[in-house]
Amino acid sequence: MRSHLLNDTTAESYRRSVTEGVERVASKLAATRRPFTGAGVEDIAPLIDRVDLDRPLGDTSAVLDELEDVYLRDAVYFHHPRYLGHLNCPVVIPAVLGEAVLSAVNSSLDTWDQSAGGTLIERRLIDWTAGRVGYGPAADGVFTSGGSQSNLQALLLAREEAKTDDLAKLRIFSSECSHFSVQKSAQLLGLGRSAVVSLPCDHDKRMQTVALARALERCAAEGNVPMAVVATAGTTDFGSLDPLPEIAELCAQYGAWMHVDAAYGCGLLVSPTRRHLLNGIEHADSVTVDYHKSFFQPVSSSAILVKDGTTLRHATYHADYLNPRRAAEERIPNQVDKSLQTTRRFDALKLWMTLRTMGAEGVGTLFDEVCDLAVEGWRLLAADPRYDVVVEPTLSTLVFRYIPDAVTSPAEIDRANLYARKALFASGEAVVAGTKTGGRQYLKFTLLNPETTVHDIAAVLDLIAGHAEQYLGENLVHAAS
Repeated sequence: MRSHLLNDTTAESYRRSVTEGVERVASKLAATRRPFTGAGVEDIAPLIDRVDLDRPLGDTSAVLDELEDVYLRDAVYFHHPRYLGHLNCPVVIPAVLGEAVLSAVNSSLDTWDQSAGGTLIERRLIDWTAGRVGYGPAADGVFTSGGSQSNLQALLLAREEAKTDDLAKLRIFSSECSHFSVQKSAQLLGLGRSAVVSLPCDHDKRMQTVALARALERCAAEGNVPMAVVATAGTTDFGSLDPLPEIAELCAQYGAWMHVDAAYGCGLLVSPTRRHLLNGIEHADSVTVDYHKSFFQPVSSSAILVKDGTTLRHATYHADYLNPRRAAEERIPNQVDKSLQTTRRFDALKLWMTLRTMGAEGVGTLFDEVCDLAVEGWRLLAADPRYDVVVEPTLSTLVFRYIPDAVTSPAEIDRANLYARKALFASGEAVVAGTKTGGRQYLKFTLLNPETTVHDIAAVLDLIAGHAEQYLGENLVHAAS
């Protein structure tokens, strides 16, 4: 069994196995004509259930053959131009190369004596990103598993900086379009969901700062503590950006921690044409960035950034076996001192490889392309009488709803849109997402693939309309009979 350990004596076996795996995936990518096969749970589950995990195949070629049946054939492929579903991006090759390197070397980014150069590479990328945000030399941060963890850590720091032992008095303010991780974080931090004050959005799905001002004033009048305001730079449903400069002024006035959830909108940091949309982010006390959304990185690759690096001490715990206090006194750079995680992958390497190969502007240009595509898609939807589109996009998301001529029941229209989404997924021809706005069911295109074209969008709209019309036609027949 030692022959399967990766070391100096098995280097050639490693090369052969990984090469064969890469060739299989490359062949699959080259031959993929649809983002999904349409297989259901009832199709895939029996294949996996039949695998006897106590009887190994013993040969990587045989395992790869089996993997074709249980995974590769029916995977959802984000690289396909008609995958228009969630915030999943196609990934760039330098980052995938970085993934292969980091998995093989297997550094753990908690302490210097487990990672050395990896620690310094991550720190350099944090400094680089902080500079893009507009932070000064006091800034710091750490890579995380994703936006939810980044938001949790930001709110942990905000809770500690609020300097009160009465958690019942703490309040977090966010818009009705903010990410659900805000409420989840409040619960995990012992505040309860009721601590989160949800604020209305305007027509463009941006936080209403007038409502924020009133809520902060009421909070102070009631003797409560405005712990944090969470502004969103790229909402999950609409890609909208809250008015950051105005929110920053209110946070300064009321002494609230300002956190910007830029998990989606962080691609603007490297955009050659749209960076101004993030003006005001430099005033935030903390910022969430998800490189695995708009920097075209493989999952996972995220970070939490703070304007004042000393606030990260609220996540610091010392263990004699790992990061004793004397290590800090000796200025040994242990990243675990800043992180909620202990063992942590060297995900920063993927971004490093990307920037050193493509450059920041190369990444930003790709993000600009999908934002430009969203504008074209919006024009297409706005001119199509079959559809109602909610808001003109700021980033690369389109929220819309099929509206038939002959049906006026909102509930029946909801059901038609739900059916169309499910039928489209089952066909494997395209993948779209869904959401609710105003209590009604809508569909959503999340455009993160520069290879997607306006023709792709038009074709998927025709497919959606066809499925919805089929559903409504069948229902009319059933009602008549």
